[in-house]
Amino acid sequence: MDSNTNTMVIALAVIVLVAIALWMYTRKRRSDDLARRFGPEYHRAVDEMGSRDKGEAELLARKKRVDQLEIVPLSPADAQRFSQQWRGLQGRFVDNPKGVLADADQLVRELMAKRGYPMGDFERRAADISVHHPGVVEHYRVAHEITQSEHRGEIDTEAMRQAVIHYRALFADLLEVDDPRKANANHPEMRTQS
Repeated sequence: MDSNTNTMVIALAVIVLVAIALWMYTRKRRSDDLARRFGPEYHRAVDEMGSRDKGEAELLARKKRVDQLEIVPLSPADAQRFSQQWRGLQGRFVDNPKGVLADADQLVRELMAKRGYPMGDFERRAADISVHHPGVVEHYRVAHEITQSEHRGEIDTEAMRQAVIHYRALFADLLEVDDPRKANANHPEMRTQS
């Protein structure tokens, strides 16, 4: 080989190595970003799908689907109404735990629908919620599992209480109010007025 051929081979090898390094960096960064955004849901998706690539593709598909939805905050009046309903059902727990568990499940669904989340099957609802509320989606899954066990008569009052607590975590996170002051939250003078 002459020196020009050697130089071209070396240059091509360097280009290939740089391209591989760039691809690996981009892939790691995407994985890190998804893991940070979705928290424990990232690991759940990877485990369920059987590989990192498939899990990440699932999470990206969820995000794309939810980004096309019109998820809206609540009006202050709706937030107050939902809060009052929640306080009311909590107050009835001692007298009617099964009824309160069913009501908590229904109220969470109503709140999700009011915010704009589609009411498909449970797994789709949980996946949709995971995009904006990854920190509480596991609460929703646990509450749902306990509710399903209650339907089969397999749980006691303490388990129902735990389910209501899990529903409350999701409920509180979903109770986002349309507040014009939030648009100015980065301005120090607006933060002190609230």
